[in-house]
Amino acid sequence: MKRLHIGLLPRVVIAIVLGICVGNYLPVGITRLFVTFNALFGEFLGFAIPLIIVGLVAVAIADIGNKAGRLLLLTVAIAYGSTLIAGFISYFTGAALFPSMIDKEVSLDAVSQVPGLLPYFKVAIPPLMDVMTALVLSFVLGLGLANLKSTVLKEVCRDFSDIITRVIAKVIVPLLPLYIFGIFLGMAHAGQVYPVLVVFVRIILVIFGVHIFVLLLQYTVAGLLVHRNPLKLLVKMLPAYFTALGTQSSAATIPVTLAQAVKNGVSEKIAGFVVPLCATIHLSGSTLKIVACALALMIMQDMPYDFPMFAGFICLLGITMVAAPGVPGGAIMAALGVLQSVLGFDEATQALMIALYIAMDSFGTACNVTGDGAIALMIDRILKKKTKY
Repeated sequence: MKRLHIGLLPRVVIAIVLGICVGNYLPVGITRLFVTFNALFGEFLGFAIPLIIVGLVAVAIADIGNKAGRLLLLTVAIAYGSTLIAGFISYFTGAALFPSMIDKEVSLDAVSQVPGLLPYFKVAIPPLMDVMTALVLSFVLGLGLANLKSTVLKEVCRDFSDIITRVIAKVIVPLLPLYIFGIFLGMAHAGQVYPVLVVFVRIILVIFGVHIFVLLLQYTVAGLLVHRNPLKLLVKMLPAYFTALGTQSSAATIPVTLAQAVKNGVSEKIAGFVVPLCATIHLSGSTLKIVACALALMIMQDMPYDFPMFAGFICLLGITMVAAPGVPGGAIMAALGVLQSVLGFDEATQALMIALYIAMDSFGTACNVTGDGAIALMIDRILKKKTKY
């Protein structure tokens, strides 16, 4: 019989509901088992974050850097600019709305440690390097590999990248629902579930509104360039939007995005180059979600923040997002290092970031791929009659 496949989002939802429902009823001995698992998984995640950064970012920079041509540079510039704009819109919206929407007295201590319950044992797994060292090493390696004639080191890095991608897809992502179950089990035990869920719902509603605004902005700019109705252009891309909602993968949605971009009038040659590339480098939806969630959690814990801090965070995040593997939840895995190094997120806040991000993973992916169609329209208009392919 064919195995029943349950996606990551339904599994996370089930984990949250179960954690809330059984948090006050499980025997202490069983609860400590999940506390022990979360402690071990948290240590492994801390160990893996620098490796994820080096393994993914270095190869992503090398793959982009070893190509040449006006079309590539233009696509990368517009995609990165779009990602940054989405991040800044998300920040300013959150900074204006979240302080009045979020209760700063919500404690997150129960996320990392259930009050009165300790794990049966702990195993310390120190990371090989800190996050900022991993980021700098990734940039140096990536830029060096892009200009290196020999392919030996490049293939080694590519194999390491494949290992890291498999670790994410086969180990970290499958265990995330169990980790999130332990998180909400702890919050239920501490009586913190309701206030945290209220904050989650408010954040999700704001982010949904922001991602609709970002799409309208992208297609307004594209419509002005091509002198066409932006709403009609956006409506024609809806098949890609809804496909991404189901697949939760930009890569899996490429054929639909490509077909709809051509129907919008983009030449097949430009669409065939821009859409697959943007599926990797254009992550405006993912970026705006991470920025909004990070800001909300900082406000919830009364952590200090300001615009310069988030400006640097958004710029680094835009680069790191390029390295996100094509698996559900991969983007937040790639972003954990920047959250830790720039914003100072600890294990408890990272855990909530993972749960909150995955709860909206489909909408971020849908925003990403739909925006790819707008970028294809812009580039097609800019290069038309100037470049021969």
